[in-house]
Amino acid sequence: MGLTKQYLRYVQSTVFGVVASNNAHIVYISLDGERGNLIAVPAVEHVIIWNIRKNEKVLILEGNKHEVTALTGCPQSKLLAVGYADGAIQLFDLSSGDPSIVFNGHKSAITTLTFDKAGLTLASGSKDTDVILWDIVNESGLYRLKGHKGIVTKCQFMKTKNILITSSKDTFIKFWDLDTQHCFKTLVGHRTEVWDFICLEDSKLITGCGDSELRVWYLNFKDDIDEAPESKKAKGDDEDDEEDDKVSLLTCVKAGSIMRLSRERLVSMGTDRSGRLLCCHGPESNVELFLICTEEEAKKRFKKRQKRARRRREREIEEAGDNEEDIPEVELIRGAEDEIKHHSKIVTSSKVRAFDVLVEKNDMVSLVTLLHNNSVEVHQMNITDTSSENHNIKRLLWDGHRSDVRTVCFSSDNTAILSASGDSVKLWNRDTLKCIRSMSCTYALCSIFVPGDRHCIVGTKQGTLQLFDIATGSLMEQIKAHENTVWSLALMPNKRGFVSGGTDKTIKFWDFELVDSETDQSKKLSMEHKRTLEMSEDVLCVKYSPDQKFIAVSLLDSTVKIFFADTLKFFLSLYGHKLPVLTMDICSDSSLIVTGSADKNIKIWGLDYGDCHRSIFAHDDSIMGIQFVPKTHLFFTCGKDRKLKQWDADNFEVITTLEGHQGEVWCLAVSPSGNHIVTASHDKSLRLWQRTEEPLVLEEERENEREKLNEAAVAERDSEPVVAGETAVEAVLAGKQTVETVKAAERIMEAIELFKEERSKVIEHREKSKAVKKPLPLPKMHPILEALGKVSPTRYVLDVIKKVRSSELEEALLVLPFHYVEDLLKLLDVFLSLEWESELTCRCLLFLLRIHHGQITSNQVLLPVIDRLRGHISSTVGNMRDTIGFNMAALKFLQSEIEAKKEVTFFTDATDKFHEAGRKRKQTRKRKGVALLTL
Repeated sequence: MGLTKQYLRYVQSTVFGVVASNNAHIVYISLDGERGNLIAVPAVEHVIIWNIRKNEKVLILEGNKHEVTALTGCPQSKLLAVGYADGAIQLFDLSSGDPSIVFNGHKSAITTLTFDKAGLTLASGSKDTDVILWDIVNESGLYRLKGHKGIVTKCQFMKTKNILITSSKDTFIKFWDLDTQHCFKTLVGHRTEVWDFICLEDSKLITGCGDSELRVWYLNFKDDIDEAPESKKAKGDDEDDEEDDKVSLLTCVKAGSIMRLSRERLVSMGTDRSGRLLCCHGPESNVELFLICTEEEAKKRFKKRQKRARRRREREIEEAGDNEEDIPEVELIRGAEDEIKHHSKIVTSSKVRAFDVLVEKNDMVSLVTLLHNNSVEVHQMNITDTSSENHNIKRLLWDGHRSDVRTVCFSSDNTAILSASGDSVKLWNRDTLKCIRSMSCTYALCSIFVPGDRHCIVGTKQGTLQLFDIATGSLMEQIKAHENTVWSLALMPNKRGFVSGGTDKTIKFWDFELVDSETDQSKKLSMEHKRTLEMSEDVLCVKYSPDQKFIAVSLLDSTVKIFFADTLKFFLSLYGHKLPVLTMDICSDSSLIVTGSADKNIKIWGLDYGDCHRSIFAHDDSIMGIQFVPKTHLFFTCGKDRKLKQWDADNFEVITTLEGHQGEVWCLAVSPSGNHIVTASHDKSLRLWQRTEEPLVLEEERENEREKLNEAAVAERDSEPVVAGETAVEAVLAGKQTVETVKAAERIMEAIELFKEERSKVIEHREKSKAVKKPLPLPKMHPILEALGKVSPTRYVLDVIKKVRSSELEEALLVLPFHYVEDLLKLLDVFLSLEWESELTCRCLLFLLRIHHGQITSNQVLLPVIDRLRGHISSTVGNMRDTIGFNMAALKFLQSEIEAKKEVTFFTDATDKFHEAGRKRKQTRKRKGVALLTL
């Protein structure tokens, strides 16, 4: 059966208008040795690299469909780790912009990422309360640390010890020994959520909670207690809430508290690389700076405090007179107030979401802040300057709205896009997506282009209509049209005027007029009010039918009234929605009207009799926008469920669902040609969707949707992988079962089946040849093996295992049934004997032995295989060790040769420079002698 109706597919073309999202951090990055010029910021599902000195976009690191929730840079390499809302982690190579490594292990959004000192291990924390360590070199998960009962807020490696510190909303800070993979210390001295912490020089811990206090703790390890300062020893265990400190490797002693100026909770804090400057901020629009004193500065501050205390006691003794014995002698102990002092407070233009700080060689502090209003600010000041005013501010707004875009529309020639938000109206070029004009306005809710595309009209929340001249970007006229909010504007089909509807229960009709300009003799465009139609309820949406016969009005009472456009007489009332109709549209031939409501339903009505053709449950939340594709009965809807859907009004079915926005979609606009759609969302992004030439088949689309539901069901499984013989422990497997791991396991099983089939063919051929006592022609090879260049079945199995992503290999092997494991062990024995991919083979072998240890040891058939494997693996690993040792020795020899040559070259250069300086001195003396003789 042929296709009865063909649709063309719409795809997302690009994302624009977003400078930086506020769900992740902002970091300084270095490329080509430059540091302080480039920053990495989250931009919905992408990461943008901005050059803050040139004000230009350098690179876009494209992600998948999920939002970026965490990012951090590796100081030792050009790697940027990015965490997403679905629990995935991607490592991008900044030199090329391509994702080099992908990790899947968490079940929910990533909240924190951190590299170790060498940049070889990555720790990630998530909303699923787990911490996972990843091996960057092997591109695989090491293990998962379980212990926290709340969202993990921060992870940090110690620099000198193999210890990881983690904090969580369960009020605990845990210290994990990574050699034994267990938590050996839990700090319980907090009463509210621990939002962030900083570990300084592995000896000091600064924590921030839900109050205005920064708590400082001394970390004393058992082997360091004898070397600790007297001030740290003097603190008793009375202030430490830990249990079993006497037997623990680590004791945490509270050194005091630093009070922030803010009274709100801490959001985040951080230091520069040198650990000299501590910065922190709350949910307000400021960042507080603290200086961390050196040992000499701390001693000086402590001595000054002792002097002040002695003077105070002397004054008290003088005032007491004979009662001198009643005044107790106070013993001062060095604490947090001596080692950390308040520096200054930097005020920003909006609420701070995240920051990064950089102290340059000339003691200049560069503080870059990511704000909630889709902008970035850079503050520069000298570290010796403690005033809050004397610093440079650079606001990096770029092209983007500061608040949510509530209305969009296309120009009549399809080349320009108008978007308006709570503070500005912007005009964008559709091809380049550059902002052509930016005009200040009040809170905009609706907009239209004036015929000719040289002017635009914006309806505002304050009830005004604002007329802008696009060429000059100036406000030409502002009229108080309604007493309250203007919810809708609709252009008349004859292009001579427009109609507005507001919450003052009126519909007003306006004509375009040319009036004399006040400044010169020319004419200028103006709006003239012609007539008013009173309604019984607030007007939410107004639409003209394209033939200009009817005008449709949606009211707050959940009905839609249809009036004759010329006489304004009542024609029809469309009722059936349970909640108010927020948006509607009429098709090009004026035969259908589609209404979208806050009750999540769309209704398709005939405009001739007002009959409801079909009511469809369309979205999972309120429907915010509807528009027909010109000259068709296809229409698009968008809603607060973050989706854009295409519908067929004749067949009453959804054609496709377009996902991409990470927040509520407020509005949409279809271009007059129908080739493009633009949508605006709460995530501050504008998205352009483009019609392609690819045909869309509904059956295939439904099949794809079912596959997505199955993949989502696999991803949402909460069951941990069950490993035989293991009990509930703190460290478990790092990976998680995904659709990719299941498919990888299926490919391995298919390869093993193919190998067994080919092996049986060879055995059968050998037996037949033996029976007839002459060589027979070889059996036909499997088509897959022939396509791959007549590769052997054994090699084919190894190639299939090699193609499995390193981070997913263990989960894929875990899914294999045991009878496949038996066959795979025999194949691994062959790989080791031939020394094929020895490292990968050993990894698979050791993992399978650990997982299936009980079944393998109890299986008599596998005993000879295990015995052969033991010999092969020892010889193979020995050969690898010898090769690596030989190469290391050769490299060290080359290093010593190069260093020796450099020293000789250095002395040669020094000698040449000395001789050159001598020659210059002689020439100078000669010139002076000649000058004297001349005189």
